[in-house]
Amino acid sequence: MRFTTRPTLQGTFGMVSSTHWLASQSAMAVLEDGGNAYDAAVAGAFVLHVVEPHLNGPAGEVPILLAPADGEVQVLCGQGVAPAGATVAHYKSLGLDLVPGTGPLAAAVPGAFDAWMLLLRDHGTKPLADVLKYAIGYAEDGHAPVENVGATVEAVRELFETEWTSSAEVYLSDGKAPRPGELLRNPALAATWKRLLDEVAEAGDRIAQIEAAREVWRSGFIAEALIRQSGRPTMDTSGERHTGTLTAADLAGWSATYEAPATYDWNGWTLCKAGPWSQGPVLLQQLALLPPELAELPAYGSADYVHLLIEGCKLAMADREAWYGDGDGADQVPLGELLSADYNAARRGLVGDKASYELRPGSPGGRTPRLSTHARVVTPYDPGFDPMGAGEPTVAKAPTSPVPGEPEVGSDGATRGDTCHLDVVDRWGNMVAATPSGGWLQSNPVVPELGFPLGTRLQMTWPEEGLPNSLAPGRRPRTTLTPSVALRDGVPVMAFGTPGGDQQDQWQLHFFLAVALRGPVRGGLDLQGAIDAPNWHNDSFPGSFYPRGMRPGSVTVESRTDPEVVAELRRRGHDVTVGDAWSEGRLCAVARDPRTGILSAGANPRGMQGYAVGR
Repeated sequence: MRFTTRPTLQGTFGMVSSTHWLASQSAMAVLEDGGNAYDAAVAGAFVLHVVEPHLNGPAGEVPILLAPADGEVQVLCGQGVAPAGATVAHYKSLGLDLVPGTGPLAAAVPGAFDAWMLLLRDHGTKPLADVLKYAIGYAEDGHAPVENVGATVEAVRELFETEWTSSAEVYLSDGKAPRPGELLRNPALAATWKRLLDEVAEAGDRIAQIEAAREVWRSGFIAEALIRQSGRPTMDTSGERHTGTLTAADLAGWSATYEAPATYDWNGWTLCKAGPWSQGPVLLQQLALLPPELAELPAYGSADYVHLLIEGCKLAMADREAWYGDGDGADQVPLGELLSADYNAARRGLVGDKASYELRPGSPGGRTPRLSTHARVVTPYDPGFDPMGAGEPTVAKAPTSPVPGEPEVGSDGATRGDTCHLDVVDRWGNMVAATPSGGWLQSNPVVPELGFPLGTRLQMTWPEEGLPNSLAPGRRPRTTLTPSVALRDGVPVMAFGTPGGDQQDQWQLHFFLAVALRGPVRGGLDLQGAIDAPNWHNDSFPGSFYPRGMRPGSVTVESRTDPEVVAELRRRGHDVTVGDAWSEGRLCAVARDPRTGILSAGANPRGMQGYAVGR
């Protein structure tokens, strides 16, 4: 019997896994009330906005993968585009070589709210009021915040008190940061949702009310407040005050959309991801780079195994940098060639016995790869720069590790946020995986009329012409957000994902292979065992978040990793940092066995706030 931090839950009625127990239980309450997985996911998502405000918000973004019991897997894109005024020339005219990491200049068109509304309209069964009541309750009546909410606010106290005073009104009430064991309220956010419900109440039936809510967001009182905020000069990571480019036309002209997933078949599994406007295909490329015969794969957890996965990840991430973006026509991402057998056979030959310190994008179809001139190598001694350069952080920080904790923010507003995740499967077999992020409390000032801030996803674009991920009006910034759905013999069996920015598709690969290779538990998938297994990541590629650094050859492992494995990795040239025992990954997962209808779920113990519930 394999011992884990928690059991893999099993049942037949419904399962939810998320990065916060209140979101998990709120989603489960919707299932208990007769709702389906989509109703439950929307309710849980809006609770995440309240209880993890340092990790996501309504004006952020979310990719959603949905696997209906009787239909095809779809991607619902809640990643907004760059506003019409967000041109490279505009940022250059301000003297900026990078998009700031905070402030309205970094704000894309907000995408999360509309995506959740589309999911509820098209696939849910519940009225809008029924799914919003949980978030309204926690915002109005309060909730006991997790430690990292207060820690984040303390990190930006000076900024809030001197510059972002609307944020201080919410998060420094009476001069005190939120503390565990005391109620944190956000009355402005509760009032926003209550006013929204009042304005749409007479619109008609369930669908008409949801459509009316979408219009309020795009052109009503919410849109007006967001535009006013974008126009307020705001201190950002550049050390200057800037206004944003978001306009009423930008908000009114954008909506969330459905698209087919990117997929890859591997040993009887089919992995479904968002397209190359996300980093999702990195997981698929890492699978494609593995030996074609399962018997050729090194023993799970061995030094050979870890080395192979690290080196494959470097190649996939190099291709991400050179080829991924929101392209079409002549700029179409050559994803078919990037996943082809011939291409990956050639790339596989680049993996040697020693660690590579080079960024080596490939040339699919003979094309010449294009990389930004702004990506830079960093060292632990680079003045004023976090040596990780890793983008969104992991959940824990140890004195022995350079892995940053949730989120690190400087007094000048320099910040990196993290993310949330939510998975649901219901008794009918409907499945959802979603990774909400952006609109963090430390990304932009709270919009005083609304109770939540704008996002900062444009920092992931390059203000440099001619790149797949160049800043361009109407194009989506390439996001790190990357939920997953796995099919077995063509049938959806598992939904999973994790926060963690550039690390997301590294941790998800390790989780997926642990599920696929280590065998079942209790007759089903060993979700909790795969989540608990020691994890790792590398930063040998340009980070997706300001200020976009990389550390060639670096690998950070949990201290639970076999010391002999660590020693062998170092012998092979890897620059290994041994981090805390439970510092790598924040995975959530749910599953359904199509033969029996048995549902299962697991959740990450790291950070002590993710939970799975179900029966």
